Amino acid sequence: MPTPPPADPQPPRLPRGCGCRPADPCLAGIEAVSGAVLAMSRHLEVREVLRRITASARSLLDAEYAALGVPDDHGGFAQFVVDGVSDAQWRTIGPLPRQHGVLAAMLREAAPQRLADVRRDPRFEGWPAAHPEMTDFLGVPIVDGDETIGAIFLANKRGPAGFTDHDEELARILAAHAALALTNARLYERSRELTLSGERARIAHELHDAVSQKLFSLRLTAQAATALLDRDPARARSELAEVSRLAAEAADELRAVVVELRPAALDEDGLLPTLASQVEVLNRAHSARVSFTADGVRALPAAHEEAVLRVAQEALHNALRHAQAASVAVELRGTAARGAVLRVVDDGCGFDPAAVRRAGRHLGLVSMRDRAAGVSGALTVESAPGKGTVVEMEVPGG
Repeated sequence: MPTPPPADPQPPRLPRGCGCRPADPCLAGIEAVSGAVLAMSRHLEVREVLRRITASARSLLDAEYAALGVPDDHGGFAQFVVDGVSDAQWRTIGPLPRQHGVLAAMLREAAPQRLADVRRDPRFEGWPAAHPEMTDFLGVPIVDGDETIGAIFLANKRGPAGFTDHDEELARILAAHAALALTNARLYERSRELTLSGERARIAHELHDAVSQKLFSLRLTAQAATALLDRDPARARSELAEVSRLAAEAADELRAVVVELRPAALDEDGLLPTLASQVEVLNRAHSARVSFTADGVRALPAAHEEAVLRVAQEALHNALRHAQAASVAVELRGTAARGAVLRVVDDGCGFDPAAVRRAGRHLGLVSMRDRAAGVSGALTVESAPGKGTVVEMEVPGG
C-alpha cells in the first residue's frame, strides 16, 4: 500500500521522466491535467464543481467509472457524484453509500488506495445488487489543510495493465486542484447566502417602509370615508377615490418587492417554468399584454439561471411600472455554445439612456449589468423616447 504523504504538505509532483519533448507522455499528461483544471475552474456552484471534477478524473485517467464523495458528520456522504453510471442505474442502486470498507479507510488515513481488484481487499464489504461490477480501483483523497473534504474514486481502467504509478500521480495532482476549486465554490456559495440574507433584510425594510405605510394610510382614509357617508356624501366620495389611489400604489409597491424575491420554484422547476409562470401572473395582474416564448434552451448553471430570471424581472418591472407599455414580449432562446439569450421588448414610452445616466437615475440598469457580468454575460439596452425599449442579455453555457 502506498505510504501516506508527509505531514508538511508538499507541492504536487509532476509525472517523472520530464524530458518534455512535444511527443512525451509527460507533456500529454500536463496538458490533460491543465484541461481538467480549466474545466473545474469555470464553475462556482458546488454541485457543478463536483460534477466537473468527477467527469475530468474519469476522462483523465481513462476509467470506466468515477465518483466523488463529500463526507458528512454521521458516517455517510453529504454528496456523492458519479460519472459513467446512468441516472436510471443510479436510482436502482439505492441510497448514498456509507463510509465503510475501502472508502472509510481512505478518508480516515487520507492516503491514496490503488488495488488490482477491490473485491479481494479484506476491507471490501460488497455493494448493492444493481451496482456495476468493478475490479481495479484507485482512490485519492481531496485534502484542505488537515481536513479531508472529499475523495475521488475511479474503477475499471480501460486497458490490460490497470491503474499505474503514472495514473496515481495524475490523480494526486488533480485532487490538489480539486481541493482549491471545491473550497472556492463553497466560499462563493457562502458569499451568496450572505448576499441573500442582506437582500431579505432590505426587502423587509421596504415592506415596512413602503407597503405598511401605504396600508396604514389606506385604513385611516377608509375610516374617514365611512364617517362622512351620511353627513357629507360628496366628501366621502373624494375620500373613497383616495382609498382607490392608495390601494393601487400599495399593490404596485408589493409587486415591486415580490418580484425581487428568489422563488423556490427556480430551484425546484428550473428557469423556463419559473419564468413562464411569472409572465403569466403579470399578464393577469396588468392591463398590458405580457407574453413569453422559448426556443432551444438547455439547462444552465444555477447562478446563470438566477441572473437571467433577475434581469427579466427587472426589465418587466421597468416596462410595466415606468414605461406604461401596452405590450411586453419576453423571449429566451438557446445558443450554439449551450448558453442562452434573453430579450425583453416593450412598446412603452422609452427613454434616453444618456439622459438617465446624467440625471443619476438608473432604472435598474446597473443592477442588470452587474448580474450579467457576474456570470460572464453581456447586457445591452436599446431605447429612445417614444420608441420602446429592448433589453438583451447573453449568458454562456455551463
